Amino acid sequence: MATVEIIFATNNSNKVKEIKAVTGKLLTILSLAEAGIDIDIPEPHDTLEANASEKSSVIHTLTKKNCFSEDTGLEIDALNGEPGVKSARYAGDDRNFQANIDLVLSKLMNINNRTAQFRTVISLIWNEQEYLFEGICKGQIITDQKGTDGFGYDPIFVPDGASKSFAEMSMDEKNKFSHRKKAMSKLLEFLLNQTK
Repeated sequence: MATVEIIFATNNSNKVKEIKAVTGKLLTILSLAEAGIDIDIPEPHDTLEANASEKSSVIHTLTKKNCFSEDTGLEIDALNGEPGVKSARYAGDDRNFQANIDLVLSKLMNINNRTAQFRTVISLIWNEQEYLFEGICKGQIITDQKGTDGFGYDPIFVPDGASKSFAEMSMDEKNKFSHRKKAMSKLLEFLLNQTK
């Protein structure tokens, strides 16, 4: 298929880097900055699906171009799915991930069940239609932070089948497990079928 240009509705450079590592030459991904769009899109909803839809629809309305967005949450079983949709702002609106990590670890202090999952929902607007894709990575919350790569909760999350935290992994290693890669792979498969 010919290379498709598409806007990724995010200001998060870490997410852009992860997505570009997955897409290779199939897609030309433009971040909001690369597309010349300087806005901060609100995430007011109580589900990942609704927040992803909000972001993609705002950018589609603005540009009239094909675009996608994603929302990701860490869902911890012992905390009834928290921090979930509030993952980026769990400890406050300033999106301080060290504070978020500290809050998670303090809440799990005396809890043995540390199963959790990262869940990503991608909202793609393609030829005026919206499509949703989900990716899930199950794992465990460890008691101490390990590693300095990645972002967000990566230092305290070890995916099932791995012995290292996401923050200890290279991008290639992380993409063997990544929730974001799983969702993005579904989007790429969809686009391959659409553009044959």
